[in-house]
Parts: sequence; structure tokens; C-alpha cells
Amino acid sequence: MNLAIYLDTCSIQRPLDIKSHLRITLEADAVLGILSLVEANKVDLISSEVLLFEINRNSNQIRKEYALEVISKAKNFVRMNSKIEKRSRQFVDLGIHFLDAVHLASAEEARVDYFCTCDDVFLKKALQIQGLKIKVASPVDLAKEL
Repeated sequence: MNLAIYLDTCSIQRPLDIKSHLRITLEADAVLGILSLVEANKVDLISSEVLLFEINRNSNQIRKEYALEVISKAKNFVRMNSKIEKRSRQFVDLGIHFLDAVHLASAEEARVDYFCTCDDVFLKKALQIQGLKIKVASPVDLAKEL
């Protein structure tokens, strides 16, 4: 069985960002590398109802279509349920923004191996969560792991 990976919205969108800083370029290349492993069926991409919700809120049609194309390759789709709602509230109580908390709870519910985000504040808080059942990483760190 392949490793399962959940890319949050900012990670999925990173390759479309303006490469004004080296970090953005490195993260964009890392995400593209991860997606190439998905294409080669070497890792499994996991999507969720909250990911679809957030993507559909994007008013930039090019970014929306790109993100929808990416998540169309997902092997599993996690629907909201009471367990995710409860776990999300626990994450919010730890200072994580609501949508990020729902992403993290959805990824945990799907039992992914890795959750990937470009959001430094979220990443720092997620790495401090005791008893988190998944590994959280930046795109560059995840690419190194893979």
C-alpha cells in the first residue's frame, strides 16, 4: 500500500504562486514533485469535503480549475462527519484556524501518513499538538521524506 498524503489548499496552489522568493520556488517544485509521485501511482493523494469547499470558494478561475484537477487524482475523499467536527473543535481550542482545523481533522480521519501545508503559523501549531495521529510537514520537508 502506498503512503497517503493530504495537501491543504495552500500547498496545492503553491505551484501557481509568483516565484518572487526562493522559498516559494522550492515549495512549488516540491509540490510538483509530490504530484508527479501521485501521477506515477507511488503515493496516494487524499481529498476532502472541506478541501473541495475551499477550492470552490476561489474566485480565480485558473486557480480553481487547477486545484480541482489536482484533487481529481485523489484515491480517497473524506466527507464531513461528527467525529471530524469534534476533532476540529479540539484543534480550534489549540489556536488553529477553523478551516485548517477541519483539514487536519479530515486528514487524521482518513489516516493519512502526511499532511502538507505551506502555512508557517499553522505548521508550527500543528507540530506542537500532542497525540496527533499523522505527520505534518512543509512541502520541502515532505519531498525530503519521500
